[in-house]
Amino acid sequence: MNPTIERIKGGLIVSCQAYPGEPLRHPETMAQFAMAAVQGGAVGIRCQGLADIQAIKGQVSVPVIGIWKDGEEGVYITPTLRHARCCAAAGADIVAIDATRRPRPDGLSYADTVKALHDEGILVMADCGSFADAQQAVEAQTDIISTTLSGYTGEREKTPGPDFELLEQMVKAFPQTPVICEGRIHTPAQLHEVMQMGAWAAVVGTAITHPTTITRWFADKIG
Repeated sequence: MNPTIERIKGGLIVSCQAYPGEPLRHPETMAQFAMAAVQGGAVGIRCQGLADIQAIKGQVSVPVIGIWKDGEEGVYITPTLRHARCCAAAGADIVAIDATRRPRPDGLSYADTVKALHDEGILVMADCGSFADAQQAVEAQTDIISTTLSGYTGEREKTPGPDFELLEQMVKAFPQTPVICEGRIHTPAQLHEVMQMGAWAAVVGTAITHPTTITRWFADKIG
């Protein structure tokens, strides 16, 4: 097992991202969020955009999972080989890419993309939306598979919390491949449950680093 992947085993990865137009969307701010998360016990950071990757990599010693969102629909999470290479060049220790079976903007297959990245020594995390996506990722010898896109591609219903069913399927079917649970982990209890189910690690974003959403959760309970 790659040492970088070993370092995140059994731990919490915190996603530090802000959406376009939000007050916190600034690389230095995201780096501060990342440092605070590491102080709190995070074993890894997931972040978006080349500037954020660079800023965060310069401030934390834990592995950084980098993505580059380009677009708003279809394949937009690190959608092409070029995007993935740029994330690695910016300092990402692991590059997460869309692992769905949808057409990729550059015309390459998912397997071709992974092979090209592996040839350059780049670790790849597959953001899957279904079990079939996970199968494709494993067949391509992807380093890590995750539940990130469950509920967002039309193949699975969007669950209110983590997609426990998909996580269980992936863990049982692919015991030799690290499986990360990502998506809608909103409470420590949910985090505990997914780790007990055999997740290699778990990614929590909104519930830790998106104060607008957290505030709305509370505000909606007033009245």
